[in-house]
Amino acid sequence: MGEPSNGEGRAAIKVRPTLRKERSPLAAPARQLELLGEVDLAGAPGRGDFDALTSEALGGSFRATGVDVLQLNLGARCNQTCLHCHVDAGPDRTEDMSREVADRCLEVLAATDIPTVDITGGAPEMAAQFRHLVRGARALGRHVMDRCNLSILLAKPYADLVDFLAEHEVEVVASLPHYRQHGTDRQRGDGVFDASIEALQRLNTVGYGRDPRLRLVLVTNPVGAFLAPGQASLEAEWKRELKRLHGVDFDALYALNNMPISRYLEWLEAGGQTGAYLRRLVDAYNPAAAAGLMCRTTISVGWDGRLFDCDFNQMLDLEVEGGAPRHIDDFDLGRLGSRRIVTRRHCFGCTAGAGSSCGGATT
Repeated sequence: MGEPSNGEGRAAIKVRPTLRKERSPLAAPARQLELLGEVDLAGAPGRGDFDALTSEALGGSFRATGVDVLQLNLGARCNQTCLHCHVDAGPDRTEDMSREVADRCLEVLAATDIPTVDITGGAPEMAAQFRHLVRGARALGRHVMDRCNLSILLAKPYADLVDFLAEHEVEVVASLPHYRQHGTDRQRGDGVFDASIEALQRLNTVGYGRDPRLRLVLVTNPVGAFLAPGQASLEAEWKRELKRLHGVDFDALYALNNMPISRYLEWLEAGGQTGAYLRRLVDAYNPAAAAGLMCRTTISVGWDGRLFDCDFNQMLDLEVEGGAPRHIDDFDLGRLGSRRIVTRRHCFGCTAGAGSSCGGATT
């Protein structure tokens, strides 16, 4: 499973090397896109042409409908190296958003009425500008979300994070593959489950999942090569079992499909399952899910200020196109809010079954 973590966490979390650390060919976005492009999808819906299928479902070209969410990826540094990670994040990654880029993001917020700031990573809390961005966005009256891996809340340098998040009424969107230990540790590393439960209990103690001002959402991805189960029934089960087993309360559960890129693609390749999984996604294409895709109302900002349609496109180095500005320095709400969205085959992960977006199922 790899060597123990670098001591920042209280729990004995084991970490794997990142694809970049191993110098894997799959660390290159171009190679990931190439592998997906090589899958034979003859006979599949639309022959696997996501853009054509989605444009048909929407009755026009696949475009954004505005910008309601400014999603900020602060970098790839993380205290975990999860099997499904589309960022290939880990302790050996060094990308980190600068103060200049962070300040420009706040300037964009001040000059627009974008209501929500969605902060992600890596473990975004490890980024140098995390607290600066939270304070700045909240001072502007914006709703702030922190996509948290939970175990980071136990790490010694971040011991006050729970109180900080509560003080600023930040919505915590926390990853947890399963409410039982085996499924979580299998995907995220030995020791992650115990750390996650302790972190959830700490969040509950300050009011998360219990006080309506402190929203706590859990996010689960399947542990395997299958689609996410029905979100509503799964949420009821999780609420019952986490309360029964650990006394944990939370507000909502998002069930997301695994995206066939980066480390999850490596896992698929190792088992010879890439073609079968992609075909499963395409065969489960749901036209009704297209309207609610996150990319239609979101702009994703990279740690270096570059702009993307979503965090997945960011990791595949697919910048916004169609004449839209490509850097936060040139932000133009009008042009970005009506841009044509860049798609490739990985996008089928968001329209399979009930749909899969940053806000959970789309149908």
